[in-house]
Amino acid sequence: MAAENSRVLVLDGHPDGTSLCSALAAAAAQSARARGAEVRLLHLSAMQFDPDLAHGYKTRMEHEPDLQVFLDAVRWCDKFILVHPLWWGAAPAKLKGLIDRVFLPGIAFAYEGGGHFPKKLFAGRTARVLITADTPPWYLRFGYRNGWLNVLRRQILDFVGLKVTHIKVVGTVRDATPARIAGFMAAARKLAG
Repeated sequence: MAAENSRVLVLDGHPDGTSLCSALAAAAAQSARARGAEVRLLHLSAMQFDPDLAHGYKTRMEHEPDLQVFLDAVRWCDKFILVHPLWWGAAPAKLKGLIDRVFLPGIAFAYEGGGHFPKKLFAGRTARVLITADTPPWYLRFGYRNGWLNVLRRQILDFVGLKVTHIKVVGTVRDATPARIAGFMAAARKLAG
């Protein structure tokens, strides 16, 4: 059971607010609240921002209000829950753009003293991830060697200090029966634990 005073950020990382991911994110948020956590639920579909990091790290782009809300929520939370679909073996472009625009040097990580490995500025927080896919999860693992899962875990979340404690792929979504969708919902509720 989550600690009563825990702070949980749930991000529905699907660009369509009427998606299965939205329902799964809502189930995770509801479960966290039921366990006594303070919860913020954000929907990528409702966020307005330029997803293109047009100048790389050379010139800092000002954060649009929705990016600042997301950054403030990441800094506020103890636990970050991300729910998103797998598209072409990775995150949707808008979700990747959110990461590109917010997880910046000096904000999410910082190189100090000429070292090769950064200080993780979001350290002390955990992350849990649920990904929906039309590729069978077993094929993602054995056929594609969990490419995106490895990138997300090691090169994004861990890189900035969000320690991944749980990551799960559910699918296939396109032919899921109501019973399987109920199983996906149960997996989403477990993210709050």
